[in-house]
Amino acid sequence: MITANLVKELREKSGAGMLDCKKALEACNGSLDEAMKWLKEKGISQAQKKASRIAAEGLSAIKTLKNHAVIVEVNSETDFVAKNEEFQSLVNTILDTILNNDVDGTMESALNLKTDEGTLNDLIIAKTAKIGEKLSFRRYAKVQKSDFEVFGSYIHMGGKIAVLTILENVSEEVAKDVAMHAAAMRPTYIKKENVPASVLEEEKSIFKEQAMNEGKPEEIAVKMVQGRINKFYKDVCLEEQPFVKDSNMSVKDYVKKQGGYIVNMIRYEVGEGLEKKEENFAEEVAKQING
Repeated sequence: MITANLVKELREKSGAGMLDCKKALEACNGSLDEAMKWLKEKGISQAQKKASRIAAEGLSAIKTLKNHAVIVEVNSETDFVAKNEEFQSLVNTILDTILNNDVDGTMESALNLKTDEGTLNDLIIAKTAKIGEKLSFRRYAKVQKSDFEVFGSYIHMGGKIAVLTILENVSEEVAKDVAMHAAAMRPTYIKKENVPASVLEEEKSIFKEQAMNEGKPEEIAVKMVQGRINKFYKDVCLEEQPFVKDSNMSVKDYVKKQGGYIVNMIRYEVGEGLEKKEENFAEEVAKQING
């Protein structure tokens, strides 16, 4: 019988998670030594020891198949590993696995998908142990388009930024133009209507306070707020931004001129919002050599 105390003891010795420890003990008929060996062979104990480390480098990537597309971000601790062929192969496996299977949008759903080497989660654990750095599958989106729509994809700086767009009634070239624009200009939303009311109210409050701090009467400050909100829209909304290839028109006007409409846009920038560890290239190389 696998007791809670036995699982706890193995967890303390190995650093692996409770479920992994229980699975190891069940596979080894309750033998602690054999379970430790089992965890090491699976790469689980090594991966758990790396779990608290920062993984903010890596790759964002896109793959399409007919009317489906997947965009992912997979992280490593160093840019050095992100350029490693084995890491890039892992990213491709993740893309292919999600593209060819049903997922519900949650990370749990994706990690439980089967590969030739167990689940995606098993594969990431094994690669973490083999490569020697914490690897993290951070996020993904799988989208579907209609036959009247096209995908536009753009990868910038070797995978530091990836943008996937869906446009209606235009060519793939136009959809890619919009993706390239989004890569450069960092829009947060597609259109004005997508900005949450809470975000808008906060911006209005800040703009009003700024205007009043400039000595403007309240009634003038209120009028100034609308002008600043319009500028805010141009900063954060894809459709409202001046188009990078022709700043005399907005992205919305550019697409409309082609007879089309922007349906969706997903932009991933590797490590955005994550704490990054400062490390120089020489230190990265030394770290790889010394294991």
